[in-house]
Order: sequence, then structure tokens, then C-alpha cells
Amino acid sequence: MGAGRAQHRTRLSPAVSTAAGIGSLVLAAAASWSSLLLVVQGRVIPGWGVSAALLVVSLVLRRALTRVGRPADASTLPGKRATWARLGSILLIVTAVLGSARGAVDDLVSDAEYRVLSPAGPGGCRAVVRETSFLVIGNGEVYAVGRTGLALGESGSWTVDDGYRPVAAGTYELAWERDGGHLRISGTGTDPVVRGGSADIDCG
Repeated sequence: MGAGRAQHRTRLSPAVSTAAGIGSLVLAAAASWSSLLLVVQGRVIPGWGVSAALLVVSLVLRRALTRVGRPADASTLPGKRATWARLGSILLIVTAVLGSARGAVDDLVSDAEYRVLSPAGPGGCRAVVRETSFLVIGNGEVYAVGRTGLALGESGSWTVDDGYRPVAAGTYELAWERDGGHLRISGTGTDPVVRGGSADIDCG
């Protein structure tokens, strides 16, 4: 056999490459403006952090797909489709960046604190709390996190006077039953709960 050996390159169709790239950007954009969070080995990653990670992964994936046999590129799509794909990608990237920045700034300004409460409930269900304070108001949200480590939205919220943080201060009760849990928040005589104060924890 001669020294020259035919080399074959795997090539993806432009439609598949574009769909994969845009799909990952859609996930990043959606995560940046949602109230989801992720728990990994006891550490809480807020939605804006999840979005930032997804955005980086999507951009790396997009670059990798366009390099797998050069034709797998949105530029090889028919004219109108290529234009719409580029515009859509730019819009999604901007949306994800703005959403992530908004979430990060909000956490910074309100001095957000995330806590995974103990004990865990049936099936490993966990209650995760986010507490913030701004001026004379304290706010909190609780999320139900199952075995996947992902919470797609809050299970309940509360507002406390004078920036008080009940969970940080330990003035709360978490009780579990077979079908879920219940979190009860308590204020103090000078820092009462003015809205909410209890939530059911159900990981489904």
C-alpha cells in the first residue's frame, strides 16, 4: 500500500450544526431569565451562573461543529436561512449575557446568600433557600431540589421587615413527611414577617 492514505472527515449537515448551536443558545438564554438553580455536591449555582456556563459551552460547541468538516457552517445554508440563523444567534447571545449580568448584579447588590437546609427529605429531596436584603426589607425564596440537583422555580417566598434573614438567624422550622416537607419562617417582635412565611417543599 502506498504512503498516501485517503483521509475521511466526518461532515455534519448545515441544518444539524445550526440547530445544535441555536438549541444550546436557547437553553442559555432561558436559564438567564428564569428562577432556576442547580445544586452540585452541596454547592448552589444560581440561574445566572448556570446560564453563563451554558453560554460558554454553547459557544465552544458552535465553534467545534463549524470545524468538523468546514461545510457544517450556517454560511452554507440558503441565503435567507443563513441570515436568520446569524441574527437569531446574536439575539440569543445578547439575551443570555444580559440575563446573566442582571442576575449577578442583583445577587451582588442584595447580598444574596444561598443555603441547603438539613435534613434532607424523602428520596433525597432538599430545601434550598435564597435570602437577600435591601434597605429595610429582607426577602427569601425556597426551592425544592430533587436528585437531579435542579430546581426550575421557587416553591415559596417571604418578606421580613428591617432586612432580617430568618434562615440565617435560625428562626425557621423544616418538617418532612412521606409526601413532602413544610418550611415555616418566623420573624421577631421587632422584625416581623410581613408577607408569606410558609411553603410546601415537593420534589415531585
